[in-house]
Amino acid sequence: MKAQKSKPKTEKEGGAAEQSRAGKVTDEKGKMAAAIQTQKRPFPPRNNQPLPPPPPPPPLLGSRPRLEPIDREKTCPLLLRVFTKIGSHHSEEDFAVRGKEPKDEVQIYTWKDANLRELTDLVKEVAPEARRRNAKLSFAFVYPDKRGRFGLRQVGMTNSYGNGRLDGNKALADLSFQIGDYLDVAIL
Repeated sequence: MKAQKSKPKTEKEGGAAEQSRAGKVTDEKGKMAAAIQTQKRPFPPRNNQPLPPPPPPPPLLGSRPRLEPIDREKTCPLLLRVFTKIGSHHSEEDFAVRGKEPKDEVQIYTWKDANLRELTDLVKEVAPEARRRNAKLSFAFVYPDKRGRFGLRQVGMTNSYGNGRLDGNKALADLSFQIGDYLDVAIL
């Protein structure tokens, strides 16, 4: 007698089971076959279509989106209180008592997109020491901290006449300036 291989009958032939591509037998409802079809393939099928472009990279930590330019004709300027000192910055204690700030104050009306080069030119108009050829201007924000005391944070430096590459192109908004902060300028 010759042994014949028996092949499972399909549902059309009246069988109760069907063998799938993976070699597993499914019941007549095809649950296993549906599960196999929903599994992800390791590679996309080749259909000669280009792949979609990769997603954009995530933003860098600490980076801020570039601010749109301000329309200076339509936007009201802010009052920036600027304190100048020759040789070094003022100390935090100089700003401790409201109303008793240092006397060498200049009030400038400007916008948050003003850069340090523009502010350098404005300071040179009122402070003769800043007009020296070799003068450097160091900028620092004076701001209230969480405890209500004033803190001082250096944010950039420029040359009086623009020679050399320093921080002249940095805008106030890019340096995290908040309306109400003071600007302390050391003329070095």
